[in-house]
Amino acid sequence: MRRDLHMRPFEADRRIYLVFGAHLMNDEAADALLKDLEEPPAYAVIVLVADELGSLPETIRSRCQPIPFRRLSERAVREDVRARAPELSEEEATSIARVAGGRLDRAERLLDPEAVKRRAELLEVARSVYSDPNFDPAAAAGRLLESARARGAEAKDREEEALEGLELTAKEAEQRLKRAARGAEREELLASLEELAAWYRDLVAMAAGAEAAVIHADRVEELREDGTIERLEGAEGAAELARDAWRELEEFQLSARLALEALFVELRRSFAGVLVGNP
Repeated sequence: MRRDLHMRPFEADRRIYLVFGAHLMNDEAADALLKDLEEPPAYAVIVLVADELGSLPETIRSRCQPIPFRRLSERAVREDVRARAPELSEEEATSIARVAGGRLDRAERLLDPEAVKRRAELLEVARSVYSDPNFDPAAAAGRLLESARARGAEAKDREEEALEGLELTAKEAEQRLKRAARGAEREELLASLEELAAWYRDLVAMAAGAEAAVIHADRVEELREDGTIERLEGAEGAAELARDAWRELEEFQLSARLALEALFVELRRSFAGVLVGNP
């Protein structure tokens, strides 16, 4: 492609290149693209199509203009969830559809038994911020990181199966496995931050009397208990803090552990006036 890129088009004004599976590029391929992505010929358009951003190097992402595809409606995702798991209750299917945020791949992951366990642990952490008198920000951060590593290990195992029969060098296979694990870990952390923000947003909705609008429709009883008027202000601040952490982790090369520990310290402070033992 790089050789062809610098040949001017004969019959058109532009040359357009579609690179499918861009998230699978190895380090050498990514490095080879950097210069042409930064300073492409005036007539060239290079489109990288990726299933996820997590495994793309920051050097590649920073030289591209992201164009996300529109997410599906809640109704469309809920119908897909029902087709995949007809045994789920209406509340469970609705909750998964809302937490998935318009993404079928995330909805599919949320149906996995291991993902169900990770989600339950995440919501336990979310509640412990304001309900556990012995809440430890470092321990909370550690639990999210453990979940991300578990997701990364699962992705690595799947990638190992996909590599069977392919003629790759040991180095190329190792790079593919590392990228798969790294990308999955990053996606899991970002998804966890989204759900933390959604949980605190649900506390606000419940305190405001908008029960029908909650995302976690399968956790209404807990939200009724936790979503008090006294916690309204703290929950608003907590939701914004989680969203800010998501943006910072998505845009910058931060230490995930330090970023999460700092987030949980701030989340605890948001509820400082209404911690366990208070009204």
